[in-house]
Parts: sequence; structure tokens; C-alpha cells
Amino acid sequence: MNEITIFSGNSNPDLAEKICHYLELPLGGAKVKRFSDGEIQIEIDENIRSRDVFVVQSTCAPVNDNLVEMLLMLDACKRSSAWRVTAVIPYFGYARQDKKVAPRVPISARLVADMLTAAGADRVITMDLHAGQIQGFFNVPVDNLFATPVILEYIRKNFNDDLVIVSPDAGGVERARAFAKRLGAGLAIIDKRRDMPNVAKAMAVIGDVKDKTAVILDDMADTAGTLTEAAGALMRNGAKEIHACCTHPVLSGPAVQRITDSELKSLVATDTIPLNEGARACHKIRVLTISELFGEAIIRSHRGDSVTSLFV
Repeated sequence: MNEITIFSGNSNPDLAEKICHYLELPLGGAKVKRFSDGEIQIEIDENIRSRDVFVVQSTCAPVNDNLVEMLLMLDACKRSSAWRVTAVIPYFGYARQDKKVAPRVPISARLVADMLTAAGADRVITMDLHAGQIQGFFNVPVDNLFATPVILEYIRKNFNDDLVIVSPDAGGVERARAFAKRLGAGLAIIDKRRDMPNVAKAMAVIGDVKDKTAVILDDMADTAGTLTEAAGALMRNGAKEIHACCTHPVLSGPAVQRITDSELKSLVATDTIPLNEGARACHKIRVLTISELFGEAIIRSHRGDSVTSLFV
């Protein structure tokens, strides 16, 4: 274990500290500051020659600042003669821009993947990519972890048998079905229509939710339009209680107010993204840590063990 060094950018230092606590390692010394004109200044404060380096940085808001921090830290580590540099990206920004949805638009997720590789990433560890095929955008190995074990444990401990797992759209059915199967719960689907980005309108509920505790499952909560519309549709169809679970609490714009005013009794998310001030003050939002999953993935990556076996 003395060959591993872990560094953190400014996006999620608390998660990096928790990962280091699990690994019983100190967090590596690095200065991540700004020059007076706003340019980012990176300086590695310790010898990492021939070491296995892991840089922990979520590319959440402010997305571009955090992304450039990550790129510069990867470059600094590579130029410091690290043996291998792994980009640990709990939340991968730009993941929703994974294809051309209009004639003259970029495929931003692919460009970000190219930049990370060019900056010196020998490997990437991330969690719950919005589109799993983004792994194919990289020319280096990618371990896409899942928050499934943490969220499953929470659901088992906090809900009874009268449970139905709900997918808020057709794209999330596979995830919801897997959860429902492992929990022995029912499955429902929301027929969602989206007219423009970040604006969702929930329509019909497919499945039996009457007098049941409904748990909406999604990979992220951004403006929370999908979750709150789904909660309203479930309530109109006779659900007894409505909760939501997601991996990435992006919670931008009106999200916190929408959650506060909605039929949701709780929103459970992980700490891939630190909560903003408004979200921390919301009594409905709870956070589970995925630091042990990332810590175990780092150990296995270093030793050459299977990461897939974490989820079997």
C-alpha cells in the first residue's frame, strides 16, 4: 500500500478524505490555487516518482473549472514521473452530451475523454455513467462503478415489503428491473415526455402502485423536474408514500425548491457530488457515502484484482 498516492482537487475534498481514511493512507500534498487573473495553479508537494497515483476529482459545478483542474493535475503528475496516473471521477460531467442530437453539435463527452487521455490519464475510475457506452470513448481502461450495493442496503434497511421500484423513464427500466429483482419488489415505469432540455413532463404510470411505497430510481437528479413530475403522477395513481434514490445529486437551478414542494418524502443520494448550501438545508435530502466502494476499487486496481467482483 505504500506505493499508492492519492491527490484531490477542489471539487470534492471530503470524499477524497473519506477514501483515504478507508485506505488508511494520508491525502497527498498538492496546491490547487488560482493566480490573480483566474488561471489555475497546480503544484505537487511530494515525490511521486514511480508511484501509483490516483487523482480524485468530480467534474461537477463549476464544471469547467473542475475539469481544467483535473487536466492540470494529471499533467503535473505525469511530468513528475509517476508510474501510473488514474483519474478517479466520481461524477463525470458532460456525460449527457454523448451523441449528436442535432446536425451541428459536438459530442462533448468524447472530447472530454480525449482531453483526459491527452493530459496523462492511464486509467479512469468513475461511477454510474449516464450512458455506459461512454467507456468506449476512451483509449485507456475505464472502470465504471455502480452505487447499487450502497443504495440497495439503504432500501433494505428503511422500507418494508410493500414496495415498488419505479423507473422515471424508459431509459432507466433496466436499472429499476435489476433493483426490483434483487429486492423482490414490484416494478413500475413512468411514461415521460420531454419537450426541451431540463424540462420534463410525466405522463402515464405503467404498473401497479396503488397503496404501495414507491421508490423512484435514477442515475442523477439535476433540476429535479423528472423526479417531482414522477412523484406527482405516482400520487395521482394511489401510491402510499413516494421516495427517490439517485447516485449523483447535481441539484441545479430550482431543484431544491421543487423537491421541498413536491410529494417526495425523501431523496437519497450519494456523495459523488458535494451538496450545495440549499440542498444541505433541505430536510428531505439524505446522503450516503460511496467512499468505501472507491477505496476498494483503488486497492483492486493497484493490485491487479477484479473490480467487477465488487458487484457480484
